[in-house]
Amino acid sequence: MAKEKTLKDNIYNSILEGIINYEYVPNQIITEKEMVQKYGCSKSPIREALIALCTDGVLRSIPRCGYEIIQLTVDDIRNIQNYRLVLECGMLRFYYNKVTDQQLNRLRQLDQVCNSTDDAWSHWKHNIEFHLQLISLSQNIYAYQELNRAMTILLRAYAQHYRNKWNPIVPPTDTRYHCKLLEALETSDLEMAREALGNDLNDFGEVRLF
Repeated sequence: MAKEKTLKDNIYNSILEGIINYEYVPNQIITEKEMVQKYGCSKSPIREALIALCTDGVLRSIPRCGYEIIQLTVDDIRNIQNYRLVLECGMLRFYYNKVTDQQLNRLRQLDQVCNSTDDAWSHWKHNIEFHLQLISLSQNIYAYQELNRAMTILLRAYAQHYRNKWNPIVPPTDTRYHCKLLEALETSDLEMAREALGNDLNDFGEVRLF
């Protein structure tokens, strides 16, 4: 049973969403006072949310000033993508030969939705859903949670580095290896699946892993 979200959780998620949607830009300073006025609540849940965001590397506390929005670097993106490469390709061996037709159809649907939108955020969020659905086939909740956390960080990175570079006229190409991956899962070909997934992860923005 899912734990009921507290006021602190809701404020945490709202601030994070504001960062992703570029309401708050990298290196901007936000304060407790501003957040209290915005959310109309006491300081306690605001402070708890801000401290949690600092712990998760989203904000940096600056004494007597406020909280700075952390700018993610290209090296940060590369490190997270390398982590995903190990995690997602490593988990393939637990399910590559057990994928059902129903599961494959669900992945195909998500891939189709990914490629049928010209909105950058819809495309990226559907791509996240594709990869989370994929790793869920391992039935390993810890792997799923870790990937979800990594994808949330990458969503911030996407907002900071590529928001203004999206061209809606040009179809997105960062999901072009999905079909090869799905073909590999359909034929239970582990090596093909690893290669396709590795190439897919190597297609994030302008960052190359290999």
